[in-house]
Amino acid sequence: MGVQRSAVRPSPLFFLILAVTAVGGILAAVQAPFPVVDFGGETLPISLDHQLLGTLGIVLLVIGGWAASLTLHEFGHAVVAYRGGDHEVAAKGYLTMDIRRYTDPVLSLVLPLLILAIGGIPLPGGAVWINHWALRNRSVASWVSLAGPLTNLALGAALTAVVVLVPMPYGLAVGLSYLAMLQIIAFVLNILPVPGLDGYGALEPYLSPQARELGAKARPWAPLVLFALIIAVPTVRELFFDLSFLVFGAVGGDEQAAAVGQTAFMFWR
Repeated sequence: MGVQRSAVRPSPLFFLILAVTAVGGILAAVQAPFPVVDFGGETLPISLDHQLLGTLGIVLLVIGGWAASLTLHEFGHAVVAYRGGDHEVAAKGYLTMDIRRYTDPVLSLVLPLLILAIGGIPLPGGAVWINHWALRNRSVASWVSLAGPLTNLALGAALTAVVVLVPMPYGLAVGLSYLAMLQIIAFVLNILPVPGLDGYGALEPYLSPQARELGAKARPWAPLVLFALIIAVPTVRELFFDLSFLVFGAVGGDEQAAAVGQTAFMFWR
């Protein structure tokens, strides 16, 4: 059974998030951000005011784009669950693309955005509650979990393709490149087979009852341990980001452009 059109009602808030993202993209396009070095290594002669506006544009582009991708990530879970038999997701508002339906304002939105701004790690920021008993089979349950990270992968590949194929100003290119890289990092992070993350959720239906019981006990704290290891242990952090950059390069991403976009986004450093 497909998704009924009446069940999918994009929220005005989602369109507002897209509008903020678009405003950021326009500012990044018309005003060059800091730093002011183009891909050829030549310094761009721009004023401080233009740098500030360009930097503001990249900040809005990245924050708005990340909020939109978080919404689409969770919507991906919900729409696959709906098609797989759990029609309760419609009643819960998960098909409205209203970010408030997927998040706790502080723990699920403000905190991940803060960690993104400080450390450049896009933590999972939302959740949808699925009635797994209503899903038709184990395969559907796995695809429900995979839908979120695959959405991030698709967004990262699409943004990268836009940067590569569409001529655009320098500021917009580096901003979109960084946003694309965040999507790939989110994909790699979420696809890891760690209890509490989507990668484990895709495997869980095929595990033994004993393994699922252990996973349920580890689910509340295992992601926190993983995030702590990535942040605090250099070897783990390097392995994680090396894998992320490998995937980013495989979809055509420009690591240098993304690094410039990150520098502009973290302008206070």
